[in-house]
Amino acid sequence: MNEERKITIEEVDAVEAPAKARVGDAVPDVQATFERKRDYLAGFLSQKPELHPDGEPGGALYEAVIEALKEIYDPEIPVNIYDLGLIYGVEVTAEGHAAVTMTLTTPHCPVAESMPGEVELRVGSVPGIATADVNLIWDPPWDPQKMSDEAKLELGML
Repeated sequence: MNEERKITIEEVDAVEAPAKARVGDAVPDVQATFERKRDYLAGFLSQKPELHPDGEPGGALYEAVIEALKEIYDPEIPVNIYDLGLIYGVEVTAEGHAAVTMTLTTPHCPVAESMPGEVELRVGSVPGIATADVNLIWDPPWDPQKMSDEAKLELGML
């Protein structure tokens, strides 16, 4: 039962490289099989940019309201209220009515009484906005995770 196994070693100078696989070997007429079809990007590249309605994200009026909100700074933190994450929603109707849903960092914020009025004035001053309403809410409460990356960078949190 005790068989001896021997390992034999054979030394060689070189090994022949195996043949390389070629697509032409598998399909005789590759050019005919894979002839270039109509450029698949032609339709994509010829498309015109989609126009956004003014009151929706990407629309001129909506973006103008966002820019107005970015001009309002929190008095205690050197970051605008939009990047700070205090703006929870902006709705703009075709008739030029803007509704802004926002919060403050805390209910005891020193500008709790004046900030919503300032937001209403700034948004109402945007050309094309007829009326502006500000809805101040506390739920969900604001937390630092709502800040944009730019605001976190400005405050040294990134």
